[in-house]
Amino acid sequence: MLKTKHKKKIIEAHKTHDKDTGSADVQVALLSAQIDVLTDHLKKHAKDNHSRKGLLKMVSKRKKLLTYIAKTDKAGYEKLIKKLGLRK
Repeated sequence: MLKTKHKKKIIEAHKTHDKDTGSADVQVALLSAQIDVLTDHLKKHAKDNHSRKGLLKMVSKRKKLLTYIAKTDKAGYEKLIKKLGLRK
């Protein structure tokens, strides 16, 4: 789980307008941060299959959101990928 302060920093960095907390860009950024945390957890606890299933769901959701962003805003997609350090 992400701490509230860390979540606020991520939202501030990726929001599109002042009251934005749930746009696709913000959701992808939050999912990426959660995926990083969970990946570190699974490196220590390799047999934690319940967390692994949650990780796979998050990766799938992030992929769907990135596909949506790529269809609707190609320039924004490229910018987001670079900002988050994702490869595609």
